[in-house]
Amino acid sequence: MMQETLPQLNPTPGAGHSDANAAAEPLVRIEGLTIGFPDETGERFVPVVEDAGFVVHRNEILGLVGESGSGKTQTSMAILGLTRRPGKVMAGHVIVDGVDVVGLDEAGLRRVRGRKAAMIFQSPRTSLNPLMTVGDQVARVYVRQRGMNRRAARAEALAMLRRVGIAGAERVAGSYPHQLSGGMAQRVMIGMMVACGPDLLIADEPTTGLDVTIQAQIFELIQQVQAEARMSVLLITHDLGVVAETCHRVAVMQGGRVVEIAPVEELFARPRHPYTVRLLGAMLRPDRPSGDTQEPDPLPERLDIEVGGRRYEAVSVDAWAAAGVGLPMTIEVAPGHFVLCHEREDGADAAETER
Repeated sequence: MMQETLPQLNPTPGAGHSDANAAAEPLVRIEGLTIGFPDETGERFVPVVEDAGFVVHRNEILGLVGESGSGKTQTSMAILGLTRRPGKVMAGHVIVDGVDVVGLDEAGLRRVRGRKAAMIFQSPRTSLNPLMTVGDQVARVYVRQRGMNRRAARAEALAMLRRVGIAGAERVAGSYPHQLSGGMAQRVMIGMMVACGPDLLIADEPTTGLDVTIQAQIFELIQQVQAEARMSVLLITHDLGVVAETCHRVAVMQGGRVVEIAPVEELFARPRHPYTVRLLGAMLRPDRPSGDTQEPDPLPERLDIEVGGRRYEAVSVDAWAAAGVGLPMTIEVAPGHFVLCHEREDGADAAETER
C-alpha cells in the first residue's frame, strides 16, 4: 500500500490566514489512512477509505467534498477515534497536534476530544441529550472541560448561547432539544463545541435539513467563531458554492480516495482531475440558464497532465479500479495543487511526489 508523506501545503490567503501559518507544522496530518468494514463473510475487510491523506493547517478552513459514500465522514470520524465497530483503521496515521490518534486508548482519546478537536454532526437533535435542558448541557461542557463550578458554568453557558446568536438565551437554556427548531438546535451544538475551546472544529454537513436562509446563517456563524477563536475548521459539505465562499483550501474525495487538493480559487479555475471537473459541472450557475435545452459539453473521463516533462493521466477512481491498473501516485501540478493520477506508459520515469 502506498504510504504518503505530506508536505507543508500553501493555502489560499484568506481571513485570519497568514504565510506564518502556512509555514508552521499543520494541526492535523493524515497519512495513508485506510478504514475497512468486514464483508458478509466477516473474514475480509473491505476498504471504504483507502490510502487517504491531507493536512489541516492552523487557523484555516479546509473543505472536504465528494459524493455520498466517498469516505468523507469516515475520514473525519477517525480524527476523533470514532470509527465504529465492526469497522476499523487498517493502516495509516492521524496526527492531531503532534499526537497520533490511531491506537490511542480511551483515556488518550478523551484528551484529544473536546480540547484538541470537536465535531458538529449532521443531525443536532440526535447529538443532544433529550433528557437534559439545553442550558445544562452547555454548562456541563464548562464543568468538564474547564473545571468551573456549576454557577460559573451556567453563566458562561448563557453567554455562549448569546454569542451564537440565540435570542432569549435564558428561555432557550431552560428548553429541551425537542422544543427547538433545527437551526436553533444546530446553534446550540456549535456553542457546545466552541465552549470546549477546540483547536479543530469538524463540521459534518452542519446544515442538513435546514432551509436555505438558515443554512446561510449557520455557515456565517461558523466563519465568525473560527475567526474569533482562531481555530481550524474541517468543513464537510456537498455544496461547492459554500466551499467557494467559506474555505481556504479544498480536498476532493472519490471512492474512498483523495483525488485532488488545491487552494479554492485554483481548484475552481483549473480543476485537473476528471471527477472534480464533473462535480463543478454539476453546479447550478447563474451563467447557465435553467431552461437551456442545449446538450451540455461532454465531461472528460480522463485528463492528461504534464509536469516537468513527465506525462501523467488522471482517471476516475472507479475506472482505474475496474481496469485493475497499478496504484496511483500523487503529483504536484502547481504550488499547493495536488492530483491523484497514473503515469502514462509513454511518459518518463517519475518518482512519487509528496502531497
